[in-house]
Amino acid sequence: MATNPGVMEDYGNAFPVLNSNPTDMSSPPNLWTNLPKIPTVRSSKCTQVFTVPLAERKFRDDLENSFGDEGKQADVCKDIMARTGVTIEMSLSRDQTLTVVVSGREDQVKKARREVMTRLQTQANQTIRIPREHHRFILGAKGLKLQELELVTATKITIPRENENSDVIRIMGTKEGIDKAMHDIQVVSDIQSKLANERLPVQKVYHPFVCGPNNSTIKQLMEETGAKINVPPPSVMKDEIVVTGEKEGVMKCKATIMAIYEEKCRKCQTVSVEVRKSQHKYVIGPRGSNLQEILANTGVSVEVPPLDSSSETITLRGEQDKLGPALTMVYSKANSVVFADISAPDWLHKYIIGKKGSTIRNITANFPKVHIEFTEGENKIQVEGPPEEVDDAVKALQDFLRDLQSRMDFAEIEIDQRFHKHIIGKGGANITKIKNETNVAIKIPSDQENSNTIRIEGEPNGVKQAKQELLEMAARMENEKSRDILIEQRFHRMLIGAKGEGIKATRDKFNQVQITFPDQGKKSDVVTLRGPKTDVDKCFQYLTKMTQDLIASNYQAQVHIFKDFHKVIIGKGGANIRKIREETDTRIDLPNKPSDSDVIVITGVKANVEAAKKRIEDIQKELANIKEVSVEVPHKLHNSIIGAKGRLIRSIMDECGGVIIRFPPEGSTSDKVTIRGPAEDVDKAKTQLQELSKQVQTTSNVEEIRAKPEYHKFLIGRGGAKIRKVRENTGARIIFPGQDDQDQELITIIGTKEAVKEAKAEIQGLIKDLDNIVEGEVNVDPKYHKHFVARRGEVLRQIGDDFGGVTVSFPRSGVKSDKVVIKGAKDCVEGAKKRILEIVADLEAQVMIECDIPQQFHRTVMGARGSNVQEITSTFDVQIKFPDRPIADKPPAEKPTNAGDAGDAADAGEAPEMVNGEAVNGEVKRNNIITITGKVDACEQAKKALLDLVPITKEVIVPFDFHKNIIGQKGRDVRKLMDECNVNISIPPQQQQSDVIKVTGPPANVQRAEEALAAKVSDLELDKEDRLLKSFEIKVEVSPDYHPKLIGRRGEVINKIRSDHDVRIQLPERNDEDQSVIRIIGYERNCEAARDEILRMVKDYEDQVHLEVRVDHRIHSRIIGQKGRGVRRIQDDFKVDLRFPRGNDDKDILVISGAEDDVYECKDHLLNMEEEFLQDIIDDEYLKSLQKPSRIEPERPKRSENPGFYTKNAPWDKDDGSAPDTSSTSEFPSFPGATGGSAVAPKSSFAWGPMRRK
Repeated sequence: MATNPGVMEDYGNAFPVLNSNPTDMSSPPNLWTNLPKIPTVRSSKCTQVFTVPLAERKFRDDLENSFGDEGKQADVCKDIMARTGVTIEMSLSRDQTLTVVVSGREDQVKKARREVMTRLQTQANQTIRIPREHHRFILGAKGLKLQELELVTATKITIPRENENSDVIRIMGTKEGIDKAMHDIQVVSDIQSKLANERLPVQKVYHPFVCGPNNSTIKQLMEETGAKINVPPPSVMKDEIVVTGEKEGVMKCKATIMAIYEEKCRKCQTVSVEVRKSQHKYVIGPRGSNLQEILANTGVSVEVPPLDSSSETITLRGEQDKLGPALTMVYSKANSVVFADISAPDWLHKYIIGKKGSTIRNITANFPKVHIEFTEGENKIQVEGPPEEVDDAVKALQDFLRDLQSRMDFAEIEIDQRFHKHIIGKGGANITKIKNETNVAIKIPSDQENSNTIRIEGEPNGVKQAKQELLEMAARMENEKSRDILIEQRFHRMLIGAKGEGIKATRDKFNQVQITFPDQGKKSDVVTLRGPKTDVDKCFQYLTKMTQDLIASNYQAQVHIFKDFHKVIIGKGGANIRKIREETDTRIDLPNKPSDSDVIVITGVKANVEAAKKRIEDIQKELANIKEVSVEVPHKLHNSIIGAKGRLIRSIMDECGGVIIRFPPEGSTSDKVTIRGPAEDVDKAKTQLQELSKQVQTTSNVEEIRAKPEYHKFLIGRGGAKIRKVRENTGARIIFPGQDDQDQELITIIGTKEAVKEAKAEIQGLIKDLDNIVEGEVNVDPKYHKHFVARRGEVLRQIGDDFGGVTVSFPRSGVKSDKVVIKGAKDCVEGAKKRILEIVADLEAQVMIECDIPQQFHRTVMGARGSNVQEITSTFDVQIKFPDRPIADKPPAEKPTNAGDAGDAADAGEAPEMVNGEAVNGEVKRNNIITITGKVDACEQAKKALLDLVPITKEVIVPFDFHKNIIGQKGRDVRKLMDECNVNISIPPQQQQSDVIKVTGPPANVQRAEEALAAKVSDLELDKEDRLLKSFEIKVEVSPDYHPKLIGRRGEVINKIRSDHDVRIQLPERNDEDQSVIRIIGYERNCEAARDEILRMVKDYEDQVHLEVRVDHRIHSRIIGQKGRGVRRIQDDFKVDLRFPRGNDDKDILVISGAEDDVYECKDHLLNMEEEFLQDIIDDEYLKSLQKPSRIEPERPKRSENPGFYTKNAPWDKDDGSAPDTSSTSEFPSFPGATGGSAVAPKSSFAWGPMRRK
């Protein structure tokens, strides 16, 4: 209630009494009751507490004998907590009963509880006999029910498999859990014992009588008996009904169903009638409702053939006297729907339907049972429905159709299909504009239709206008010009620009011209221009000029650099390549790492490109013994020497180790050919080039012959022996196609006429021999057949590739024969036969040896994805087989294993050998044996290589102070070292203060890592010594007045001293006692040099003249200028330093420091500035004094102090004894925790187990 300050209010009015009647509806409603009900949030965590009596504890002896040690049961709990994510706390009572508290998510708590009871409590074992047919109900779907039972009871339940003829279920766990599990299993079995299952042989045609109308009969039966009746659906042709449930109910259902079936078999007869297939759906009705209606009214079942059947026969089955009424109902249902056709042009259908069917819905709104069907391509509409509604619907449609035809028209015009896309426009802009202006529909045929006809539909005036516009556009386009311009595809993106800005500017400039670029996937250089002739020509010239400019600024050159040198060209972090790019203003593209190309592409202005090319080649010259020579070859012979598509010259480069041979540009008259590469290869290429040049000069005879690519290996021979022999015999040069040549069959022969003829005859003879297909046989022991056909016939494929595609056929599987058939060219067959016999000889010479390596090292020996083993097998041509990993089974309950021993072995880093889940000692186990198959020497070498990969652990002494440097930032350096040496490096924790670092890995790798660590330690010791030398310190006393001078503007002076002498200079802090001491830290020699320079600067400052000048403080700001520009200019001009007053200094005094002459010149300049600016200030103050004084607002009266709020007639003012007693603790109780009150502290509850620290 609002009150006026200082006014005495009555207590009754200020604080009215509230209504005490809870049923009074005049009180304001409780808004909380209208709030939506908030669902109860259930906690996702739960806690379970259980006990393990002393007699049932597994580790009771261990815990009693180890005071203060948690023992093995604590290790078990830690392991369970780590795997399940729960919290486990344990405590012991006086009677040594173990209490366990498990907290966490409900599902994880169940799992953890089961594991705790299994591993901490002694296990019992008991069996129960349950009929085999009940086992599946105990298992549940996918075994989930059994898993849940095991979790709840903390037991292990074993159910016999299907192939085991046993009904015994074994339960293992605690006695309490076993009792509960046996009870639950017995309950499931008892429930299933009471159930029955009956399959009743009832013919499919009598199922409707059994089910009754709308399944009323079987529903009633199921309600009465509680049994479940399963009747196959109409689509399933089964003559049976299945009844399941309790035996009594099943028997009752069986009796009733069989009674109905037998009665209908005796009394029922059939009648067949022919009804049109299209009317069957009306006999059936929605979801078979009509059939159920006939069955309910007449007791007759109507059988309708399936929809996919062509039969029109409907069969009625029932009692004789009821077939007549049922037949009448069937005909009534069949004739309840009629059909009618309305003639309507196909193009008007969409207007009759309307947008999203709105028009047709309005027409048929009063005819809900009528269905109207439109067929595309037909000039009619089909109407179906009840006779009375169909007639009215047809009349309404015909009226609407007549009205539509009176106000709609269409036109078809012929326009060449090549103009269609221009009529449509970009994104349909042109055609959309015409549609919107004329309100018509325009149909343009697609490119696939290959039609010139465009159809226009709509109002007559709109159709006429649209037709005229389209014809005008077509006429205009016929007069347009189309012109193509060739622009390299690499320039297309540059012309288009970012986000199309470049081409947009061009199109705006030539807005009548349509510019079309080819798709990126076509790799075409053709850009099409279309539009008015004049505009197209101007645009063509404009784009030509732009292209020429782009060509000039995007000149490209290729430089061949050996692949191994690319990383040096790039430099560390790309430093070298970045420097060349920046200094030459070019773009340099290197091939990707996986690519075999050695070509570096340089793009930019021609002069810059040549400069960058020279710099890159110079780098290569410095890196290797690269030689460059020039050979004089008449330029007229260059094309002949290069050969078709460069085949001849490429063959020389390939033979000579990949040297680079450069010919002058096309059209040049220069005879200079440059050869570049390693010195020996260059000399070899030079000799071959000169010989080829002489051959071409003396004769230009070139012959080409063809041979299958698979023959080339035989024509060349091993190591080129055959083709070299042909060259020596004839003197001709024979060139085979390279890998990049498209025509892989073409062989070129160059030389004199006679030499070419002889070489051609020899090669053709070799080819003819290869073409003669023969069949050979070789005997191979069947035990070796598998080697040839293994891995999808990899060996046979290799033989086929090596020997001209011969076909090798081994006997089919199951046929006991050693005969292997080889088909192909004679030489190829002989070569393949010889190769097969060599392989067989190798196989016969193979042995199998064993290599003993402990199982736990096998994965390390294999390497990542088996890389180590793959390398050994390929190097020594052997086969290596590792044993399968053993599967440790759980120990049987009768013989529990000593879990503590196994745990200790695991903690010690040793993998205990397990046999059926138990640790054993003795001879070498088979799962440690690796078998190696191959030749004796190769197997021994492979065995040695495997043993060399067995990891060892070596301790390396590294001073503790260097450990952080070995680790690096976030472990980066130690990870890098481990990756480089392929070892594991273990560095002790900081709290151990140990110098020992453990390196684990193969011996060779450990040795490399040890050497790398030693080198790192050596470097760190040198760094440590260097840091010690660099920590030399000198103190210099310099007056604080000179400190700003030494610092300079933005620290320029002091930073220069620091960089010149490589020292750290520390000036005193504001709070330091001695403000004159400057500390210099660094090498002793550098510190002394920096000290001398500082003292020299101080001496120079001391030699300076200091002059005080009185300058009116009002002009100081003008001397300083904006952002200090004025005072800096004065200091630079006169080579002096100006200091303005600070704090309590005289505000008019300026101090000038510098050479005597410069100081006095600066003083004169300042006094002149004072005289000039002071007059301006005096004038401004005089003008201000002449201005009219501003209006002064009158002072507002001060507010009176608020006297407060007062009440009268309050309860405490009454004298009738009704006032409350303020001293009474019952009427005015104290709150807990209040001053003077007695607060009762809540009881603290502690969790089980040790106290947690927050």
